[in-house]
Amino acid sequence: MSARFDLIATPLAGLVVVQRKPLGDTRGYLERLYCADELAPLLGGRSVAQANHTLTARRGTVRGLHYQRPPHAETKLVSCLRGEVYDVAVDLRPGSATFLHWHAELLSADNHKALLIPDGFAHGFQTLTDDCEMLYFHTAAYHAPAEAGLQPADPRLAIAWPLPVAGVSPRDADHPLLAPDFPGVTL
Repeated sequence: MSARFDLIATPLAGLVVVQRKPLGDTRGYLERLYCADELAPLLGGRSVAQANHTLTARRGTVRGLHYQRPPHAETKLVSCLRGEVYDVAVDLRPGSATFLHWHAELLSADNHKALLIPDGFAHGFQTLTDDCEMLYFHTAAYHAPAEAGLQPADPRLAIAWPLPVAGVSPRDADHPLLAPDFPGVTL
């Protein structure tokens, strides 16, 4: 069987673009969103523990930047099923050559891309269209006491959001700015 994904490295080690390869004909197409066998090397022997679906109604809305602290750290496979988003991952791994660097990808229903975000990264996105639907596969179930986040407008991160930031939830807006001695997330 041929691979149904192309795996494309990014400048941040471990952060991978998963390019889906739909099979189509005159009726439409079939697209594999997840395959345990093909993605196993990226998941470190873990399986999907939870899947989430979101709808974000308004263009310009920013969700995130979220992560879970160990021992509940998670790898996420994130896809956009409707609309288009600017999807951002921030490296929080202490000792990483790209500590506090971020990388963004455009994810859309049309480009068939997903972003595999490993443990030790924060994740967020900005909607570039109205009515964006996202699908997440997580290697760990949500655990509220392990929840953490970064302020999306933190000047230390200097994320170049493509639109004016709007629609940030009170929870996300309340995340503090990074302290100068922020230690990162030890895995």
